[in-house]
Parts: sequence; C-alpha cells; structure tokens
Amino acid sequence: MGAMSQSKRAELIRRALDLFYRNGFHATGMDLVARETGVSKTAIYKHFRTKEDLILATLRLRDETFRNWLLRRMADLAETPEGQLLALFDALAEWFAQDSFRGCLFIKASAEYQDADHPINREALAHKRLLLDHFADLAAQAGFADPRALAAQILILKEGAIVLAAMSHSAAAARDAKRAAGQLLTSAARI
Repeated sequence: MGAMSQSKRAELIRRALDLFYRNGFHATGMDLVARETGVSKTAIYKHFRTKEDLILATLRLRDETFRNWLLRRMADLAETPEGQLLALFDALAEWFAQDSFRGCLFIKASAEYQDADHPINREALAHKRLLLDHFADLAAQAGFADPRALAAQILILKEGAIVLAAMSHSAAAARDAKRAAGQLLTSAARI
C-alpha cells in the first residue's frame, strides 16, 4: 500500500482528534480509531509509529486551530489590547455554549499523561505557554508594569473557567472569570 495522501492524513488526524476529545486518550483504542476513520490500523501505524505519535499530531492540530480561533475572536471582539484581555472571556463563553464543548483537550492530555517529561504532557504545556506569551504581549501593549505576571493570572482565570464550565455544563464561569479579570486589570500597576 502506498503512502497516505496529505489530505487523507490530515483527515485521519482531525477525526482522531474528535474521538480523543469526546472519549479521552486512554479510553480510545486504535481499533476504534481505525473503525471510526475507515483507515486500517496497518495504514495508521505506517504514518504514526505509536498511538502517542498520533495523539501528538492531534494536539498540534488542536493547538493551531484553537489558538487561531481564540486570538481572532479576541481581536474581533475588542480593539484595544486591554479590551482583548477581557474579550478572551467572551470568546470562552461562546465556546462553552457550543454543544460540542467537552472541556480542554490539553487539560485532558496532561491529566492522562502526568509525567512532566512525557512528550504529550510537554505538548499540552506548550499550548498554554503560547497563550501565556500572547496574553503577556497584550498586557505589555496595554502598558501594564508586569505584563508576564498579569498574563499568568489571566491564564489561571481562563483555565479555571474552562474546568468549571466543563464540570457544571454551564457558561457562567466565563462571566465570573471576566469579572475577576476586570478587577485584576483595574488594580494592576501601569508603567
């Protein structure tokens, strides 16, 4: 059997991502992935040496699509850097309200692969660090004295809101986190 086309490979990753997101990583066996994607296990293993390699590919895809969506929504919802830090929570509320919302794939990944040295744990953390960098850039543009510390606090509010929204099946956590973020921004020192 020849090499899988790029579009078939991309489709396999996208469909595997949906399965892992809905069912969890350990609970989703490669038999299920093969059955649901219509790609034989032999063909899957030609392109992904291990299930973990496939998981890493799904995390990279999710990082790219989710960050692109989130940063674009923040920019669409607010013109100023400070406004975008608050708009983060409006974008989250939209995500939480979707029927497909099942929490954060990266939180799930780090919960299932807890060893700090595991490539899946490191990939999950890399996603959060990229968001932290973006929040810090916005905080710096907005003139806050310690943009990195402020970004870390915003990230904590974001992550807490995601976990509570997933557990409660309610978007209310986004509103509560936005209120807390507003208080943070109001009280944070400026240059």
